[in-house]
Amino acid sequence: MANPLYDRLFGRHAQSTRPFLHLQDGGAISYQDFLEMASRFAHVLTQAGLKPGDRLAAQVEKSPEALALYAACAQAGVVFLPLNTAYTVDELHYFIENSGARLVVCDQTSRSALTDVATSLGAGIETLNGDGSGSLAEKALTMPAEFQTVPRAIDDLAAFLYTSGTTGRSKGAMLTQGNLLSNAEVLVSEWRFTQDDVLLHALPIFHTHGLFVATNVSLAAGSSMIFLPRFDVERILALLPKATAMMGVPTFYTRLLDEPRFTRELASHVRLFISGSAPLLAETHAQFEARTGHRILERYGMTETNMNTSNPYDGERRAGTVGFALPGVELKITDPATGETIEQGEVGQIEVRGPNVFKGYWQMPEKTAAELRPDGFFITGDLGRIDADGYVHIVGRNKDLIISGGYNIYPKEIEQLLDEQPGVLESAVIGVPHPDFGETVLAVLVPKPGKTPDLEAIDAAARKSLARFKHPRKLIVLDQLPRNTMGKVQKNVLRERYADMFR
Repeated sequence: MANPLYDRLFGRHAQSTRPFLHLQDGGAISYQDFLEMASRFAHVLTQAGLKPGDRLAAQVEKSPEALALYAACAQAGVVFLPLNTAYTVDELHYFIENSGARLVVCDQTSRSALTDVATSLGAGIETLNGDGSGSLAEKALTMPAEFQTVPRAIDDLAAFLYTSGTTGRSKGAMLTQGNLLSNAEVLVSEWRFTQDDVLLHALPIFHTHGLFVATNVSLAAGSSMIFLPRFDVERILALLPKATAMMGVPTFYTRLLDEPRFTRELASHVRLFISGSAPLLAETHAQFEARTGHRILERYGMTETNMNTSNPYDGERRAGTVGFALPGVELKITDPATGETIEQGEVGQIEVRGPNVFKGYWQMPEKTAAELRPDGFFITGDLGRIDADGYVHIVGRNKDLIISGGYNIYPKEIEQLLDEQPGVLESAVIGVPHPDFGETVLAVLVPKPGKTPDLEAIDAAARKSLARFKHPRKLIVLDQLPRNTMGKVQKNVLRERYADMFR
């Protein structure tokens, strides 16, 4: 029996001397050298007692070695659990315990703090540092460069990704080999990736965007990556002329636009800029196109599904939308109360079904049953609509819906109006408790650099364009919105901060 994930993403490149990773110091690692490193790591894992299906929890800095650890897990049949490098020891305790991880891999600086946690939970511990050193790397030096790939089936688990946990405990989304493979191969076709592509990779690899989209697409296409530890404007500007594609979050693109050195000529070698993980402002779309001649391609995905939709490679990439359902993915808009499909153009909850949809939440059968229907459709928790041309619009999260005096209010509609006002860079609209209406609308504004928004004029614009029940009861100006590591606005933080505003 084969190992589909390893064979089709990694193993087929085993004899290739073509570059896989271009490093920021000018060096490069070939596919062959990378996979030999991964094989040595796989030997370390099996000698540590890990068996197919066991979980490995990794909280490590981005590096070629960290990426090789993912490949090693695939080859050894171990379930890979990447963890945000910002998580505290208390948070890590939950993830290690909940997943039942047999081995924890961390930075040397975290070893002393995590040893007691790992030991108490029956897990081993190894270190892997951002420079490639550590006990795991040291043990790998004495291991053979070849490893007998462990047979796995397409429905076997390949990875756990924990949700952000803005309400309640984080849930471990179980992703199969088929989930990861199907998505990577579809995206290669939809985004026209070939072995001639060079992807500028400045994303973290503990998240689906940097790991299961950017990396898996590159592997599936046989292309190479300029592999940067993090987003750094100076590095991006220096290396962009060597790239043919870039994947990023919206803040990557706004920071580039802040640089006068980011010109049409500098971006001329790139064929595709892709954005995701958070909504891209229409203004950013327009500014980027005016500056570079490129139309950013926006898509929509999530932890449990990888990518669901994409704006077209050929055809109109429409600002404010996430395009169409990917081949093999079914998407429908349903009534949250009944689950019935609603009329095109109406707002409802987004549900998706396809080979990309996860297997369920680890050890949470009730949560799985609540969000994954028996017919395979996953209730995403996102609200959206499909316009007359078939483009999918994301209106917001179901939990972000505001119900004021019995009226449903979708924050996105108000945010779009606010974002268009003079002096406003971006906005976030939330519902906060109100003694008369249950909830009321609160708007948080971030000014453009050097500008002071006219709050009275903005209030007047809202009164002119929006029904009375949608009017923000208060406008608050902040220097910036709270965001997570992938650039998503953390509205739960704002709701907590202003919960007593009208009490």
